[in-house]
Amino acid sequence: MWPCEVATLLGLAALVTSSPISPADNVNRRQETPTPTLEPCAQVSVILNPSGVPTDDPRPTEVPADIAYQCLTSIPLNVTSAKAILFELPLYLNWQSTLDVLKDPPPEYVEKVQDPVDILAGLDTISAFIDQGYISDEWSFGWALYRLLGAAHDGHLAYILDVVGEIFSFSRPVPLVSVSEDGSKLPAVFAYTDILGLHFKNISYTPSAIVKIDDQDANAFLEDLSQQGSLQDRDALYNNLFYNLAQISLGVGGSGLGGFTGAGRGRYVPLNPNTTLEFANGTKFTIANTAKSYFSFQNVTSGADLRRKIVIDEDSTAKFRPDVITPVSPPPGLDQAAAPPLGYPTPVVPGPQNLINGFYIDGPGYENVAVLQVPSFVSSSYAEVAFQITSQKFLQKAWSEGKTKLIIDLQANGGGTILQGYDLFKQLFPALDPYGGNRFRYNAAVDLIGQAFSGVVGQSPRDAGLKNITLRSIQASYFDYHTDQTADGKPFESWAQKVGPNTVNEDDYTSISRWNITDVYIPYQSGINITGSSNQTRWRSEDIVLITDGYCASTCSIFAELMTQQGHVKTIALGGRSNANKIQAVGGVKGANIYQWGYIQQYAAQAIHFNETFQTSALKQYTSGEALSRSYGNGINVRDAVRLGDDSGIALQFKYEEADCRLYFTPEMTVSVAAIWKAAADAQWSDPSKCIGSGGYYNPSNAKRATQGKTTTLSPARSQMRGAQALRQMKAFENTFSMQTNCKHEAHDGFMPPC
Repeated sequence: MWPCEVATLLGLAALVTSSPISPADNVNRRQETPTPTLEPCAQVSVILNPSGVPTDDPRPTEVPADIAYQCLTSIPLNVTSAKAILFELPLYLNWQSTLDVLKDPPPEYVEKVQDPVDILAGLDTISAFIDQGYISDEWSFGWALYRLLGAAHDGHLAYILDVVGEIFSFSRPVPLVSVSEDGSKLPAVFAYTDILGLHFKNISYTPSAIVKIDDQDANAFLEDLSQQGSLQDRDALYNNLFYNLAQISLGVGGSGLGGFTGAGRGRYVPLNPNTTLEFANGTKFTIANTAKSYFSFQNVTSGADLRRKIVIDEDSTAKFRPDVITPVSPPPGLDQAAAPPLGYPTPVVPGPQNLINGFYIDGPGYENVAVLQVPSFVSSSYAEVAFQITSQKFLQKAWSEGKTKLIIDLQANGGGTILQGYDLFKQLFPALDPYGGNRFRYNAAVDLIGQAFSGVVGQSPRDAGLKNITLRSIQASYFDYHTDQTADGKPFESWAQKVGPNTVNEDDYTSISRWNITDVYIPYQSGINITGSSNQTRWRSEDIVLITDGYCASTCSIFAELMTQQGHVKTIALGGRSNANKIQAVGGVKGANIYQWGYIQQYAAQAIHFNETFQTSALKQYTSGEALSRSYGNGINVRDAVRLGDDSGIALQFKYEEADCRLYFTPEMTVSVAAIWKAAADAQWSDPSKCIGSGGYYNPSNAKRATQGKTTTLSPARSQMRGAQALRQMKAFENTFSMQTNCKHEAHDGFMPPC
């Protein structure tokens, strides 16, 4: 069954409202080819193991995309396993803080952001389709689950079945960019190699815009494809399809060359055998799509063989995990500075592994501007202290050297350690008390775990030197009511006071709580103390600006909320779809905390251990493990973020907020990030009319021409790098094609994984 046929069947699922659970939404119909002698999975096995001898080569091997897809859909469905997963998923989904609101979100959210989705009803629909025979292979089952949860567009919420995440990564070999010729004309889509050739003057032709992809309007094709991503904002989703220097700077922690190429979550989207690009000058270019695999296909001759490597077969008593060759783990020394990333100048104060860097801007007119680039808030304990020291050192150095304007570049920031965001805010505004209100969705398991944990904390005082690691971890968790503060900054008096439940807009939540940043366990929770209050710099709100590409998510959204609502700092959003509308600066998940599902299972087991009367409670259901054993990746947003002084009860996830200024990407900005910083400084402190839609730049006739594909060529760039420098950058660009998104890391407390 081809993807579109399955999509038609699953499109009947009215219970999920207007959000599909299709195994292949937005995937074009494939061209069928004659059936080969070997089954698809056997063909893959021959390609990956041509000599018949297993290899330890860690590099992925490519196979044609259509053969990979045919192999995946030839894996017969293990109905017993599938039904067990469908039974277990609601246990974890009941922790999703937005579960109820997603079914009926605020009207503005539906109008400007995303459609409603009823996730639990969607699970019932998938189950019914299995019973009716519409879903009969493992991949279609896994893809239906992935797309159902993906319809929430919450980067903290995911369930990636093994067959979807572990076997193939689909890819296209041509990265794209969306750029405006001069920063005022509407953006058009170009092949990035054309932009590089134009910049370095090593091509003899004039680059032409891509106007169609696989016979569809390019913008429409890309907007549809972007919906496969995990961000919520449509302009941020669109940006994430393209080559982006900030994502490249993060290495395996970023989404690489862009979703169009199959980076980040784009890797899961099955592809046609080829993709055809049609340019405004009438030429066409067809590229072969591939699927990369780290998976061992040794002795695999059919989809059934592959299933026995992954799933409990109905005729087998053993379970085998796949023999996966995973990418090399990040090297030790993450607290050390790395070489400057591609397209970036040498930092004035380098940070750990390009997770944070401090820069000055060269050139007349920018002598008083400092740039703190923060593409991450750290998702590894190795770099916590070094990250904090970098921000402290750079802010003090910049201030002492006469820098009076500060750009905080948050492009590509998927979050990280929550309290790193608090610490950076305190360094900039030491006199302000960060609010950061948050709440859980109330459910019985949350309450029971809190009762058990809060019932044992009295065995020892709160002491950072406590040698009982288990007790210390409990005392540092949300489920010890002593950990947090009430909304007005006072200690909770009991677990009952903290858990509520409190009915808000007809849904039940725990009481609003806040991080107590002076708590003795803060270093245990984050690896650092919050030291910003001792900072001696005096940056004014009007002298700071945040710039984002919309990817800002998780801890980044928490930091942005503190900076804009309490610090009254302005925002600049970059890129977006090809229109002249204002766009959001924070386009990723605005939830305040992610849990991996294994954490929840562990908490349930610990609660039963501490209170044996809970052995027959709702917590007992978490002892089963089919869903977890077959998960390549999972996560739940357990905490809503709520705004200081907002009585509406609506979580930040459902609030639409335009940036103070929008700038288009230009060709130079895709090669040199300094061009972005200069444009941001100009718009913020010199010429606000440079902001899109501010007057004087937007010409409706230009918009019409761009929409019709008539604004299609780029003029030669005004400033070029040549010679040895150009060769070095071209070589560095070529090396980015070997980058792999690291999809095996654990979800951090405030990190939205790129995959």
